[in-house]
Amino acid sequence: MADAPMMQAFFSSGHAVDVVLLVLLAEALWLKWQGRDWPMILGALMPAVLMMIALRGALTGASWPMIALPLALSFPIHLYDMRRRGRQGD
Repeated sequence: MADAPMMQAFFSSGHAVDVVLLVLLAEALWLKWQGRDWPMILGALMPAVLMMIALRGALTGASWPMIALPLALSFPIHLYDMRRRGRQGD
């Protein structure tokens, strides 16, 4: 299991979350290229981005407010997105 310390370092440094954030950025750019508008893209992806930021903080030993704040902010944005989708039928 020579890979175990390397994977542990990859996750504990927060770099695993960085990879996920890059994938979310690529998804946002792809959606924009597909003709979606920024409010739709941000409403759909921002909760995931904020949860990943909270996860990164938890993995790297951030203080609890630095974990709780982005996690708490993700919920009202999610509600906005759900309401927007309900009106537009997305």
